[in-house]
Amino acid sequence: MAKKNGNDKSIEVTLWDAANKLRGSVESAEYKHVVLGLIFLKFASDKFEEHRAKLIADGKEKYIEMADFYNMSNVFFLEETSRWSYLIKKSKQNDIALLIDTALHTIEKNNKALKGALPDNYFSRLGLDVTKLASLLDTINDIDTTKDPKQDVVGKVYEYFLSKFALAEGKGKGEFYTPKSIVNLIAEMIEPYKGIIYDPACGSGGMFVQSVKFIEAHHGNKKEVSIYGQEYTNTTYKLAKMNLAIRGISGNLGEKAANTFLDDQHKDLKADFIMANPPFNQKDWRGENELIDDPRWKGYDVPPKSNANYAWILNMVSKLSDNGVAGFILANGALSGGGDEYKIRRKLIENHLVEAILVLPQDMFYTTNISVTLWILNKNKKAQTKQIGDEVRQYRDRENEILFMDLRQMGEPFEKKYTQLSETDIRKIADTYHLWQSERTRPVETWHAASLREQEYANTPEYCYSATMDEIAKKDYSLVPSKYIEFVNRDENIDFDAKMKTLQNEFADLLKAEAQSKNDLINVFKELGYEIKL
Repeated sequence: MAKKNGNDKSIEVTLWDAANKLRGSVESAEYKHVVLGLIFLKFASDKFEEHRAKLIADGKEKYIEMADFYNMSNVFFLEETSRWSYLIKKSKQNDIALLIDTALHTIEKNNKALKGALPDNYFSRLGLDVTKLASLLDTINDIDTTKDPKQDVVGKVYEYFLSKFALAEGKGKGEFYTPKSIVNLIAEMIEPYKGIIYDPACGSGGMFVQSVKFIEAHHGNKKEVSIYGQEYTNTTYKLAKMNLAIRGISGNLGEKAANTFLDDQHKDLKADFIMANPPFNQKDWRGENELIDDPRWKGYDVPPKSNANYAWILNMVSKLSDNGVAGFILANGALSGGGDEYKIRRKLIENHLVEAILVLPQDMFYTTNISVTLWILNKNKKAQTKQIGDEVRQYRDRENEILFMDLRQMGEPFEKKYTQLSETDIRKIADTYHLWQSERTRPVETWHAASLREQEYANTPEYCYSATMDEIAKKDYSLVPSKYIEFVNRDENIDFDAKMKTLQNEFADLLKAEAQSKNDLINVFKELGYEIKL
Protein backbone atom coordinates (compact mmCIF):
# COMPACT_ATOMS: atom_id res chain seq x y z
CA MET A 1 0.00 0.00 0.00
CA ALA A 2 0.96 3.63 -0.37
CA LYS A 3 2.17 5.67 2.57
CA LYS A 4 -0.10 6.38 5.52
CA ASN A 5 -1.57 9.74 6.44
CA GLY A 6 -1.72 11.36 9.83
CA ASN A 7 -4.66 9.20 10.93
CA ASP A 8 -2.60 6.01 10.42
CA LYS A 9 -4.75 5.08 7.46
CA SER A 10 -3.20 4.36 4.11
CA ILE A 11 -4.08 6.76 1.32
CA GLU A 12 -5.95 3.97 -0.44
CA VAL A 13 -8.18 3.28 2.59
CA THR A 14 -8.82 6.98 3.21
CA LEU A 15 -9.81 7.46 -0.40
CA TRP A 16 -12.02 4.39 -0.32
CA ASP A 17 -13.83 5.71 2.75
CA ALA A 18 -14.38 9.03 0.98
CA ALA A 19 -15.59 7.31 -2.17
CA ASN A 20 -18.04 5.20 -0.19
CA LYS A 21 -19.81 8.37 0.88
CA LEU A 22 -21.08 8.59 -2.68
CA ARG A 23 -22.86 5.27 -2.31
CA GLY A 24 -26.59 5.48 -2.12
CA SER A 25 -26.87 8.15 -4.77
CA VAL A 26 -24.54 6.34 -7.19
CA GLU A 27 -24.10 2.59 -7.77
CA SER A 28 -20.61 1.14 -7.29
CA ALA A 29 -20.52 0.19 -10.98
CA GLU A 30 -20.87 3.91 -11.72
CA TYR A 31 -18.90 5.66 -9.01
CA LYS A 32 -15.69 3.81 -9.81
CA HIS A 33 -15.53 5.98 -12.93
CA VAL A 34 -16.04 9.08 -10.78
CA VAL A 35 -13.25 8.23 -8.37
CA LEU A 36 -10.77 6.87 -10.90
CA GLY A 37 -11.44 9.80 -13.24
CA LEU A 38 -10.62 12.23 -10.44
CA ILE A 39 -7.49 10.31 -9.42
CA PHE A 40 -6.32 10.48 -13.02
CA LEU A 41 -7.06 14.21 -13.12
CA LYS A 42 -4.99 14.81 -9.96
CA PHE A 43 -2.14 12.69 -11.31
CA ALA A 44 -2.09 14.48 -14.69
CA SER A 45 -2.19 17.86 -12.99
CA ASP A 46 0.63 17.04 -10.57
CA LYS A 47 2.84 15.87 -13.45
CA PHE A 48 1.99 18.99 -15.41
CA GLU A 49 2.81 21.33 -12.51
CA GLU A 50 6.08 19.50 -11.83
CA HIS A 51 7.17 19.84 -15.46
CA ARG A 52 5.99 23.45 -15.61
CA ALA A 53 8.17 24.28 -12.60
CA LYS A 54 11.12 22.57 -14.30
CA LEU A 55 10.69 24.63 -17.47
CA ILE A 56 10.69 27.81 -15.38
CA ALA A 57 13.77 26.69 -13.45
CA ASP A 58 15.54 25.99 -16.75
CA GLY A 59 14.83 29.49 -18.00
CA LYS A 60 12.15 28.38 -20.47
CA GLU A 61 9.30 30.35 -18.97
CA LYS A 62 8.11 31.54 -22.38
CA TYR A 63 7.30 27.94 -23.31
CA ILE A 64 5.18 27.03 -20.27
CA GLU A 65 1.89 27.33 -22.16
CA MET A 66 3.04 25.40 -25.23
CA ALA A 67 1.79 21.81 -25.40
CA ASP A 68 4.78 20.49 -27.36
CA PHE A 69 7.15 21.19 -24.47
CA TYR A 70 5.09 18.87 -22.28
CA ASN A 71 4.26 16.16 -24.80
CA MET A 72 7.94 15.60 -25.69
CA SER A 73 8.48 14.56 -22.06
CA ASN A 74 5.38 12.33 -21.96
CA VAL A 75 3.51 14.86 -19.84
CA PHE A 76 -0.09 15.77 -20.65
CA PHE A 77 -0.64 19.47 -21.35
CA LEU A 78 -3.41 21.03 -19.28
CA GLU A 79 -5.11 24.35 -19.92
CA GLU A 80 -5.79 26.43 -16.82
CA THR A 81 -9.42 25.27 -16.47
CA SER A 82 -8.26 21.63 -16.53
CA ARG A 83 -5.75 21.97 -13.71
CA TRP A 84 -6.44 20.53 -10.30
CA SER A 85 -5.62 23.82 -8.58
CA TYR A 86 -8.38 25.53 -10.57
CA LEU A 87 -10.95 22.84 -9.76
CA ILE A 88 -10.14 22.68 -6.06
CA LYS A 89 -10.79 26.43 -5.79
CA LYS A 90 -14.22 25.90 -7.36
CA SER A 91 -15.00 22.64 -5.53
CA LYS A 92 -17.79 24.10 -3.36
CA GLN A 93 -19.66 25.62 -6.31
CA ASN A 94 -22.91 24.08 -7.52
CA ASP A 95 -21.51 23.68 -11.03
CA ILE A 96 -18.40 21.73 -9.97
CA ALA A 97 -19.58 18.57 -11.79
CA LEU A 98 -19.85 20.52 -15.04
CA LEU A 99 -16.40 22.05 -14.46
CA ILE A 100 -14.87 18.58 -13.98
CA ASP A 101 -16.50 17.29 -17.17
CA THR A 102 -15.20 20.31 -19.06
CA ALA A 103 -11.70 19.79 -17.67
CA LEU A 104 -11.63 16.12 -18.71
CA HIS A 105 -12.99 16.91 -22.18
CA THR A 106 -10.36 19.62 -22.70
CA ILE A 107 -7.51 17.34 -21.59
CA GLU A 108 -8.62 14.62 -24.00
CA LYS A 109 -8.98 17.14 -26.84
CA ASN A 110 -5.44 18.48 -26.30
CA ASN A 111 -3.71 15.10 -25.92
CA LYS A 112 -4.09 12.57 -28.75
CA ALA A 113 -2.83 9.72 -26.57
CA LEU A 114 -5.96 10.12 -24.41
CA LYS A 115 -8.47 9.93 -27.25
CA GLY A 116 -11.48 8.00 -25.99
CA ALA A 117 -9.96 7.52 -22.53
CA LEU A 118 -11.72 9.96 -20.22
CA PRO A 119 -15.31 10.05 -18.92
CA ASP A 120 -17.56 12.04 -21.26
CA ASN A 121 -20.15 14.34 -19.59
CA TYR A 122 -20.06 11.83 -16.76
CA PHE A 123 -20.16 13.92 -13.63
CA SER A 124 -23.00 16.20 -14.81
CA ARG A 125 -25.09 13.24 -15.94
CA LEU A 126 -24.92 11.45 -12.59
CA GLY A 127 -26.32 14.38 -10.63
CA LEU A 128 -23.86 13.94 -7.76
CA ASP A 129 -24.40 15.52 -4.38
CA VAL A 130 -22.19 18.64 -4.40
CA THR A 131 -21.19 18.29 -0.72
CA LYS A 132 -20.10 14.67 -1.12
CA LEU A 133 -18.25 15.42 -4.36
CA ALA A 134 -16.44 18.34 -2.73
CA SER A 135 -15.44 16.09 0.18
CA LEU A 136 -14.01 13.54 -2.26
CA LEU A 137 -12.06 16.27 -4.05
CA ASP A 138 -10.61 17.43 -0.73
CA THR A 139 -9.47 13.88 0.10
CA ILE A 140 -7.84 13.35 -3.30
CA ASN A 141 -6.19 16.74 -2.94
CA ASP A 142 -4.10 15.30 -0.09
CA ILE A 143 -2.30 12.90 -2.45
CA ASP A 144 1.05 14.10 -3.76
CA THR A 145 1.41 11.76 -6.73
CA THR A 146 4.92 12.94 -7.63
CA LYS A 147 6.59 13.11 -4.21
CA ASP A 148 8.18 9.66 -4.39
CA PRO A 149 8.26 8.27 -7.97
CA LYS A 150 9.71 4.96 -6.72
CA GLN A 151 6.56 4.29 -4.70
CA ASP A 152 4.19 4.64 -7.68
CA VAL A 153 1.57 6.03 -5.29
CA VAL A 154 -1.13 6.70 -7.88
CA GLY A 155 -0.59 3.33 -9.56
CA LYS A 156 -1.08 1.54 -6.24
CA VAL A 157 -4.17 3.60 -5.49
CA TYR A 158 -5.61 2.81 -8.91
CA GLU A 159 -4.92 -0.92 -8.54
CA TYR A 160 -6.39 -0.96 -5.03
CA PHE A 161 -9.55 0.74 -6.23
CA LEU A 162 -10.02 -1.59 -9.19
CA SER A 163 -9.79 -4.53 -6.81
CA LYS A 164 -12.16 -3.01 -4.25
CA PHE A 165 -14.70 -2.04 -6.89
CA ALA A 166 -14.63 -5.57 -8.30
CA LEU A 167 -15.23 -6.94 -4.79
CA ALA A 168 -18.05 -4.46 -4.20
CA GLU A 169 -19.80 -5.27 -7.45
CA GLY A 170 -19.43 -9.02 -6.96
CA LYS A 171 -21.03 -11.81 -8.92
CA GLY A 172 -22.34 -10.93 -12.36
CA LYS A 173 -20.30 -7.73 -12.48
CA GLY A 174 -16.67 -6.82 -11.89
CA GLU A 175 -15.57 -8.50 -15.13
CA PHE A 176 -13.22 -5.59 -15.74
CA TYR A 177 -10.75 -6.93 -13.16
CA THR A 178 -8.68 -10.13 -12.99
CA PRO A 179 -7.41 -10.88 -9.45
CA LYS A 180 -3.82 -9.75 -9.08
CA SER A 181 -2.34 -13.11 -8.03
CA ILE A 182 -3.69 -14.76 -11.20
CA VAL A 183 -2.21 -12.04 -13.40
CA ASN A 184 1.12 -12.37 -11.56
CA LEU A 185 1.11 -16.15 -12.10
CA ILE A 186 0.51 -15.80 -15.85
CA ALA A 187 3.32 -13.22 -16.16
CA GLU A 188 5.78 -15.35 -14.19
CA MET A 189 5.01 -18.38 -16.35
CA ILE A 190 5.05 -16.94 -19.87
CA GLU A 191 7.61 -14.19 -19.02
CA PRO A 192 6.60 -11.32 -21.36
CA TYR A 193 10.06 -9.76 -21.52
CA LYS A 194 10.43 -8.38 -25.03
CA GLY A 195 8.13 -8.14 -28.07
CA ILE A 196 4.41 -7.68 -28.71
CA ILE A 197 1.89 -8.32 -25.91
CA TYR A 198 -1.81 -8.78 -26.71
CA ASP A 199 -4.98 -9.15 -24.65
CA PRO A 200 -8.21 -9.69 -26.64
CA ALA A 201 -10.45 -9.00 -23.61
CA CYS A 202 -8.28 -6.53 -21.74
CA GLY A 203 -10.73 -5.19 -19.15
CA SER A 204 -9.05 -2.42 -17.20
CA GLY A 205 -5.58 -3.37 -18.47
CA GLY A 206 -4.20 -5.36 -15.54
CA MET A 207 -2.37 -7.86 -17.76
CA PHE A 208 -0.40 -5.04 -19.38
CA VAL A 209 0.50 -3.43 -16.06
CA GLN A 210 1.83 -6.71 -14.68
CA SER A 211 3.79 -7.39 -17.87
CA VAL A 212 5.62 -4.10 -17.45
CA LYS A 213 6.25 -4.89 -13.77
CA PHE A 214 7.76 -8.23 -14.81
CA ILE A 215 10.06 -6.46 -17.27
CA GLU A 216 11.18 -3.94 -14.66
CA ALA A 217 11.77 -6.68 -12.07
CA HIS A 218 14.10 -8.44 -14.52
CA HIS A 219 15.94 -5.22 -15.41
CA GLY A 220 14.48 -5.07 -18.89
CA ASN A 221 13.34 -2.07 -20.92
CA LYS A 222 9.59 -1.46 -21.20
CA LYS A 223 10.26 0.38 -24.47
CA GLU A 224 11.09 -3.02 -25.98
CA VAL A 225 7.48 -4.19 -25.69
CA SER A 226 4.44 -3.09 -27.66
CA ILE A 227 0.99 -3.29 -26.08
CA TYR A 228 -2.12 -4.24 -28.04
CA GLY A 229 -5.56 -4.90 -26.61
CA GLN A 230 -9.28 -4.78 -27.16
CA GLU A 231 -12.23 -4.25 -24.84
CA TYR A 232 -15.95 -4.51 -25.56
CA THR A 233 -17.43 -2.25 -22.86
CA ASN A 234 -16.92 1.45 -23.43
CA THR A 235 -16.57 2.49 -19.77
CA THR A 236 -14.06 -0.33 -19.15
CA TYR A 237 -12.16 0.66 -22.31
CA LYS A 238 -11.76 4.11 -20.74
CA LEU A 239 -10.56 2.57 -17.46
CA ALA A 240 -7.87 0.65 -19.36
CA LYS A 241 -6.67 3.72 -21.23
CA MET A 242 -6.47 5.72 -17.99
CA ASN A 243 -4.70 2.82 -16.24
CA LEU A 244 -2.02 2.70 -18.94
CA ALA A 245 -1.68 6.49 -19.01
CA ILE A 246 -1.15 6.64 -15.25
CA ARG A 247 1.65 4.07 -15.55
CA GLY A 248 3.26 5.81 -18.53
CA ILE A 249 2.57 2.77 -20.72
CA SER A 250 1.92 3.32 -24.41
CA GLY A 251 -0.69 0.97 -25.80
CA ASN A 252 -2.91 0.43 -28.82
CA LEU A 253 -6.37 -0.56 -27.61
CA GLY A 254 -7.98 0.03 -30.98
CA GLU A 255 -9.87 3.07 -32.19
CA LYS A 256 -12.85 2.29 -29.98
CA ALA A 257 -14.42 -0.19 -27.63
CA ALA A 258 -15.50 -3.09 -29.83
CA ASN A 259 -16.48 -6.77 -29.93
CA THR A 260 -13.33 -8.85 -30.55
CA PHE A 261 -15.19 -11.38 -32.70
CA LEU A 262 -17.40 -9.05 -34.75
CA ASP A 263 -15.07 -6.06 -35.02
CA ASP A 264 -11.46 -7.21 -34.57
CA GLN A 265 -9.34 -4.10 -34.03
CA HIS A 266 -6.04 -5.95 -34.67
CA LYS A 267 -6.75 -8.25 -37.62
CA ASP A 268 -3.16 -8.66 -38.83
CA LEU A 269 -1.47 -8.73 -35.42
CA LYS A 270 1.11 -11.40 -34.55
CA ALA A 271 1.93 -11.35 -30.85
CA ASP A 272 4.86 -12.82 -28.94
CA PHE A 273 2.83 -12.98 -25.73
CA ILE A 274 -0.89 -13.20 -25.13
CA MET A 275 -2.39 -12.80 -21.66
CA ALA A 276 -6.16 -12.96 -21.26
CA ASN A 277 -9.14 -13.62 -19.03
CA PRO A 278 -12.03 -13.71 -21.53
CA PRO A 279 -15.68 -14.06 -20.42
CA PHE A 280 -16.48 -17.59 -19.21
CA ASN A 281 -18.90 -19.75 -21.24
CA GLN A 282 -20.16 -16.82 -23.30
CA LYS A 283 -23.39 -17.78 -25.11
CA ASP A 284 -24.73 -16.58 -28.47
CA TRP A 285 -21.46 -14.83 -29.25
CA ARG A 286 -22.24 -14.95 -32.98
CA GLY A 287 -25.33 -15.29 -35.16
CA GLU A 288 -26.33 -18.60 -36.69
CA ASN A 289 -24.55 -17.90 -39.97
CA GLU A 290 -22.03 -15.29 -38.80
CA LEU A 291 -18.25 -15.77 -38.81
CA ILE A 292 -18.51 -19.19 -40.45
CA ASP A 293 -15.61 -18.48 -42.82
CA ASP A 294 -13.60 -16.32 -40.45
CA PRO A 295 -9.83 -16.69 -41.11
CA ARG A 296 -9.21 -17.11 -37.37
CA TRP A 297 -10.68 -20.61 -37.53
CA LYS A 298 -8.51 -21.66 -40.49
CA GLY A 299 -7.47 -25.30 -40.13
CA TYR A 300 -10.03 -25.92 -37.36
CA ASP A 301 -13.76 -26.50 -37.04
CA VAL A 302 -16.00 -23.46 -36.51
CA PRO A 303 -16.46 -22.83 -32.76
CA PRO A 304 -20.02 -23.57 -31.60
CA LYS A 305 -22.43 -20.66 -31.26
CA SER A 306 -23.55 -21.96 -27.86
CA ASN A 307 -20.20 -21.28 -26.13
CA ALA A 308 -17.38 -18.90 -27.04
CA ASN A 309 -14.59 -20.64 -25.10
CA TYR A 310 -13.01 -22.18 -28.18
CA ALA A 311 -13.63 -19.05 -30.25
CA TRP A 312 -11.44 -17.17 -27.76
CA ILE A 313 -8.80 -19.91 -27.97
CA LEU A 314 -8.70 -19.86 -31.77
CA ASN A 315 -8.67 -16.06 -31.86
CA MET A 316 -5.51 -16.18 -29.73
CA VAL A 317 -3.94 -19.02 -31.72
CA SER A 318 -4.42 -17.01 -34.91
CA LYS A 319 -2.55 -14.09 -33.39
CA LEU A 320 0.48 -15.95 -32.04
CA SER A 321 3.85 -15.35 -33.71
CA ASP A 322 6.02 -18.33 -34.69
CA ASN A 323 7.53 -18.37 -31.18
CA GLY A 324 4.48 -16.94 -29.42
CA VAL A 325 3.23 -18.04 -26.01
CA ALA A 326 -0.27 -17.50 -24.58
CA GLY A 327 -1.51 -17.75 -21.00
CA PHE A 328 -5.26 -17.41 -20.44
CA ILE A 329 -8.08 -18.39 -18.11
CA LEU A 330 -11.12 -20.48 -19.07
CA ALA A 331 -13.90 -22.34 -17.26
CA ASN A 332 -13.10 -26.00 -16.60
CA GLY A 333 -15.75 -27.19 -19.04
CA ALA A 334 -13.42 -26.42 -21.95
CA LEU A 335 -11.13 -29.25 -20.86
CA SER A 336 -13.43 -32.06 -21.92
CA GLY A 337 -16.38 -30.85 -24.01
CA GLY A 338 -17.66 -32.93 -26.93
CA GLY A 339 -18.83 -32.10 -30.43
CA ASP A 340 -17.04 -29.29 -32.26
CA GLU A 341 -15.12 -28.41 -29.08
CA TYR A 342 -13.69 -31.93 -28.98
CA LYS A 343 -12.58 -31.67 -32.62
CA ILE A 344 -10.86 -28.31 -32.02
CA ARG A 345 -9.23 -29.47 -28.79
CA ARG A 346 -7.91 -32.63 -30.41
CA LYS A 347 -6.41 -30.65 -33.28
CA LEU A 348 -4.81 -28.14 -30.88
CA ILE A 349 -3.16 -31.06 -29.08
CA GLU A 350 -2.10 -32.80 -32.30
CA ASN A 351 -0.64 -29.52 -33.56
CA HIS A 352 1.58 -29.43 -30.43
CA LEU A 353 0.16 -26.10 -29.24
CA VAL A 354 -0.99 -27.05 -25.74
CA GLU A 355 1.94 -26.84 -23.32
CA ALA A 356 0.44 -26.73 -19.82
CA ILE A 357 -2.95 -26.97 -18.11
CA LEU A 358 -3.32 -25.77 -14.50
CA VAL A 359 -6.48 -26.09 -12.41
CA LEU A 360 -6.68 -23.09 -10.05
CA PRO A 361 -8.13 -23.03 -6.53
CA GLN A 362 -11.80 -22.22 -6.08
CA ASP A 363 -13.07 -18.79 -5.01
CA MET A 364 -10.30 -16.83 -6.70
CA PHE A 365 -12.68 -14.74 -8.80
CA TYR A 366 -15.04 -12.10 -7.44
CA THR A 367 -17.59 -12.84 -10.18
CA THR A 368 -17.91 -16.62 -9.77
CA ASN A 369 -16.95 -19.33 -7.29
CA ILE A 370 -16.31 -22.04 -9.90
CA SER A 371 -12.88 -23.58 -10.31
CA VAL A 372 -11.17 -22.39 -13.48
CA THR A 373 -8.18 -23.38 -15.56
CA LEU A 374 -5.04 -21.61 -16.73
CA TRP A 375 -4.02 -22.71 -20.23
CA ILE A 376 -0.53 -22.22 -21.64
CA LEU A 377 -0.25 -22.48 -25.43
CA ASN A 378 3.15 -22.40 -27.11
CA LYS A 379 3.78 -22.11 -30.85
CA ASN A 380 7.33 -23.46 -30.44
CA LYS A 381 7.75 -26.37 -28.01
CA LYS A 382 10.88 -27.58 -29.76
CA ALA A 383 14.37 -27.37 -28.25
CA GLN A 384 15.50 -23.74 -28.25
CA THR A 385 17.48 -21.11 -26.38
CA LYS A 386 15.70 -18.27 -24.61
CA GLN A 387 17.10 -15.22 -22.83
CA ILE A 388 15.42 -13.39 -19.94
CA GLY A 389 17.60 -10.49 -18.84
CA ASP A 390 21.10 -11.82 -18.16
CA GLU A 391 19.89 -15.40 -17.94
CA VAL A 392 20.13 -17.81 -20.88
CA ARG A 393 18.05 -20.99 -20.78
CA GLN A 394 18.24 -24.07 -22.93
CA TYR A 395 14.77 -25.49 -23.46
CA ARG A 396 14.34 -29.17 -24.33
CA ASP A 397 11.94 -30.54 -26.96
CA ARG A 398 8.48 -30.79 -25.38
CA GLU A 399 6.38 -31.32 -28.52
CA ASN A 400 5.08 -34.69 -27.38
CA GLU A 401 4.32 -33.74 -23.79
CA ILE A 402 1.82 -31.60 -21.86
CA LEU A 403 2.34 -30.56 -18.26
CA PHE A 404 -0.69 -30.89 -15.96
CA MET A 405 -0.82 -29.15 -12.59
CA ASP A 406 -3.43 -29.20 -9.84
CA LEU A 407 -3.26 -26.10 -7.63
CA ARG A 408 -6.49 -26.60 -5.72
CA GLN A 409 -4.67 -27.26 -2.44
CA MET A 410 -2.72 -24.00 -2.73
CA GLY A 411 -3.66 -20.46 -1.86
CA GLU A 412 -4.40 -18.37 1.20
CA PRO A 413 -7.55 -16.59 2.46
CA PHE A 414 -8.25 -13.18 0.97
CA GLU A 415 -11.01 -10.72 1.94
CA LYS A 416 -12.60 -13.45 4.12
CA LYS A 417 -14.47 -15.40 1.41
CA TYR A 418 -11.91 -15.43 -1.40
CA THR A 419 -8.62 -17.21 -2.12
CA GLN A 420 -5.42 -15.85 -3.60
CA LEU A 421 -2.10 -17.44 -4.48
CA SER A 422 0.74 -16.29 -2.24
CA GLU A 423 4.08 -15.12 -3.65
CA THR A 424 5.58 -18.43 -2.49
CA ASP A 425 2.87 -20.34 -4.34
CA ILE A 426 3.48 -18.39 -7.54
CA ARG A 427 7.23 -18.93 -7.37
CA LYS A 428 6.86 -22.66 -6.79
CA ILE A 429 4.39 -23.07 -9.67
CA ALA A 430 6.47 -21.01 -12.11
CA ASP A 431 9.68 -22.79 -11.13
CA THR A 432 8.05 -26.20 -11.59
CA TYR A 433 6.91 -25.19 -15.07
CA HIS A 434 10.33 -23.79 -16.04
CA LEU A 435 12.11 -26.83 -14.59
CA TRP A 436 9.91 -29.04 -16.76
CA GLN A 437 10.73 -26.92 -19.84
CA SER A 438 14.47 -26.69 -19.29
CA GLU A 439 17.59 -28.74 -19.86
CA ARG A 440 18.85 -27.48 -16.49
CA THR A 441 21.76 -25.44 -17.80
CA ARG A 442 20.46 -22.75 -15.49
CA PRO A 443 22.54 -22.23 -12.29
CA VAL A 444 20.66 -23.81 -9.39
CA GLU A 445 20.93 -20.70 -7.20
CA THR A 446 18.73 -18.75 -9.63
CA TRP A 447 15.65 -20.86 -8.93
CA HIS A 448 13.15 -19.10 -6.70
CA ALA A 449 11.87 -22.04 -4.68
CA ALA A 450 14.49 -23.60 -2.44
CA SER A 451 12.75 -26.97 -2.72
CA LEU A 452 13.45 -27.02 -6.46
CA ARG A 453 17.08 -25.98 -6.47
CA GLU A 454 18.57 -29.41 -6.00
CA GLN A 455 16.31 -31.52 -8.19
CA GLU A 456 15.26 -32.16 -11.74
CA TYR A 457 11.60 -31.95 -12.67
CA ALA A 458 9.67 -34.94 -11.32
CA ASN A 459 6.00 -35.91 -11.47
CA THR A 460 4.52 -35.28 -8.03
CA PRO A 461 1.32 -36.90 -6.73
CA GLU A 462 -1.58 -34.44 -6.30
CA TYR A 463 0.49 -31.64 -7.87
CA CYS A 464 1.94 -32.21 -11.35
CA TYR A 465 2.32 -34.75 -14.15
CA SER A 466 3.97 -34.63 -17.57
CA ALA A 467 1.76 -36.63 -19.94
CA THR A 468 2.87 -37.98 -23.31
CA MET A 469 0.82 -37.69 -26.48
CA ASP A 470 0.15 -41.44 -26.32
CA GLU A 471 -1.29 -41.11 -22.81
CA ILE A 472 -3.47 -38.17 -23.88
CA ALA A 473 -4.72 -40.06 -26.94
CA LYS A 474 -5.69 -43.00 -24.71
CA LYS A 475 -7.73 -40.56 -22.58
CA ASP A 476 -9.50 -39.46 -25.78
CA TYR A 477 -7.80 -36.04 -25.78
CA SER A 478 -9.22 -34.95 -22.45
CA LEU A 479 -7.27 -32.15 -20.76
CA VAL A 480 -8.71 -32.74 -17.29
CA PRO A 481 -5.64 -32.82 -14.98
CA SER A 482 -7.15 -35.37 -12.59
CA LYS A 483 -7.07 -37.95 -15.39
CA TYR A 484 -3.27 -37.78 -15.36
CA ILE A 485 -2.06 -36.58 -11.95
CA GLU A 486 -1.66 -39.36 -9.38
CA PHE A 487 -3.72 -39.03 -6.22
CA VAL A 488 -2.43 -40.61 -3.03
CA ASN A 489 -4.45 -43.19 -1.08
CA ARG A 490 -3.87 -41.93 2.45
CA ASP A 491 -5.31 -45.05 4.12
CA GLU A 492 -3.58 -48.02 2.52
CA ASN A 493 -5.56 -50.46 4.71
CA ILE A 494 -8.76 -49.69 2.79
CA ASP A 495 -9.53 -51.67 -0.35
CA PHE A 496 -11.44 -48.95 -2.19
CA ASP A 497 -12.56 -51.26 -5.00
CA ALA A 498 -14.04 -53.71 -2.50
CA LYS A 499 -15.60 -50.85 -0.53
CA MET A 500 -17.22 -49.46 -3.67
CA LYS A 501 -18.58 -52.88 -4.61
CA THR A 502 -20.11 -53.26 -1.14
CA LEU A 503 -21.77 -49.85 -1.41
CA GLN A 504 -23.12 -50.71 -4.85
CA ASN A 505 -24.63 -53.96 -3.51
CA GLU A 506 -26.20 -52.14 -0.55
CA PHE A 507 -27.71 -49.56 -2.89
CA ALA A 508 -29.09 -52.31 -5.15
CA ASP A 509 -30.67 -54.01 -2.11
CA LEU A 510 -32.34 -50.74 -1.10
CA LEU A 511 -33.81 -50.32 -4.57
CA LYS A 512 -35.14 -53.89 -4.53
CA ALA A 513 -36.68 -53.38 -1.08
CA GLU A 514 -38.37 -50.18 -2.24
CA ALA A 515 -39.77 -51.93 -5.33
CA GLN A 516 -41.13 -54.79 -3.19
CA SER A 517 -42.81 -52.32 -0.83
CA LYS A 518 -44.54 -50.62 -3.79
CA ASN A 519 -45.78 -53.98 -5.11
CA ASP A 520 -47.12 -54.98 -1.67
CA LEU A 521 -49.03 -51.69 -1.40
CA ILE A 522 -50.51 -52.07 -4.91
CA ASN A 523 -51.71 -55.59 -4.04
CA VAL A 524 -53.40 -54.39 -0.82
CA PHE A 525 -55.44 -51.81 -2.75
CA LYS A 526 -56.19 -54.37 -5.50
CA GLU A 527 -57.74 -56.69 -2.87
CA LEU A 528 -59.95 -53.79 -1.78
CA GLY A 529 -61.09 -53.30 -5.40
CA TYR A 530 -58.98 -50.28 -6.27
CA GLU A 531 -56.40 -49.88 -9.04
CA ILE A 532 -53.51 -47.52 -8.23
CA LYS A 533 -50.23 -46.60 -9.88
CA LEU A 534 -47.07 -45.59 -7.98
